[in-house]
Amino acid sequence: MVPAPIPAGKLVLVIGPSGVGKSVILRALKEQHPKLVFPRSATTRVRRKGEGDDLYHFVSDTEFDGLIAAGKVLEWAVVHGGARYGTLEDEIVPPIRRGKIVVREVDVQGFHSIRKHPLFSGPKAAYTLHSIFILPENREQLIERIRRRAPISDEELKRRIASMDKELNDAALCDDTVVNKQGELPETIRKVEDSVFSG
Repeated sequence: MVPAPIPAGKLVLVIGPSGVGKSVILRALKEQHPKLVFPRSATTRVRRKGEGDDLYHFVSDTEFDGLIAAGKVLEWAVVHGGARYGTLEDEIVPPIRRGKIVVREVDVQGFHSIRKHPLFSGPKAAYTLHSIFILPENREQLIERIRRRAPISDEELKRRIASMDKELNDAALCDDTVVNKQGELPETIRKVEDSVFSG
């Protein structure tokens, strides 16, 4: 008897500017679709009290350097406080090989790194990559969300707006875009679901 073929897995990247609602959307996907895989990040930051290994793979700076040197990190960045965060190949590739859909939130820098990675780039790419950019209904809506999240200086607000404008230009590079309209979160989640499973 011939074994049934393993269904094709893929990596889905979710991108969008800060404050657009990515974490809320991803939390809903995680709750509603337990078969989706949400990989852990590798990080050099210190483990917080009571923190387990479910979200992060905690490593030292030396171990992180070793992972980069061995080609085991698909993308990485220095985040607030100087700690490094990265996407591990071992968290992504094995589930894809088993036919799973792996969903990963990345910033624009991470998106560019992964879309150009030999595993996901070009006609001979080993694995399928699908990218979804979450857009605000309008620029002003996003600026207001940034203001509401936490008190920030005018200078910091200007910096974030400049960063947001730069990120929004990358929406055209993604396979799909979904607008997160004010008061229509369930509809946004449904559209992202459709993109994840059909894209």
